[in-house]
Amino acid sequence: VQLQASGGGLVQAGDSLKLSCAASGRTFTSSAMAWFRQAPGKEREFLAAIRANGNIVYADSVKGRFTISRDSAKKAVYLQMNTLKPGDTALYYCAARSGYTLPITGIMGQRGTYDYWGQGTQVTVSS
Repeated sequence: VQLQASGGGLVQAGDSLKLSCAASGRTFTSSAMAWFRQAPGKEREFLAAIRANGNIVYADSVKGRFTISRDSAKKAVYLQMNTLKPGDTALYYCAARSGYTLPITGIMGQRGTYDYWGQGTQVTVSS
């Protein structure tokens, strides 16, 4: 299974971007998909996750600005990012949890919850 993230780029503060992540490979069933980001010198940070049943969890830092969505038929997850700030500059990763068992809310923000990771797409926000 491979996850391919795309949609990053260089934008100005206040702009919007939509990231996409598609899964490919052998038969793939995912109970949850998520987005994380990592800025230089910082830990990888959880942003948002969506379960197969549509339940969503957001990090407080992006709640109200970022929206996660999922297209199960396309095995894809998206992240709509609005009102971008220079502090949003980072490498953005998508992740997927394999199987049918839905993760509980308490672990949806943990890196270890996810089995597959994309290669990352760079988002740079200039002031």
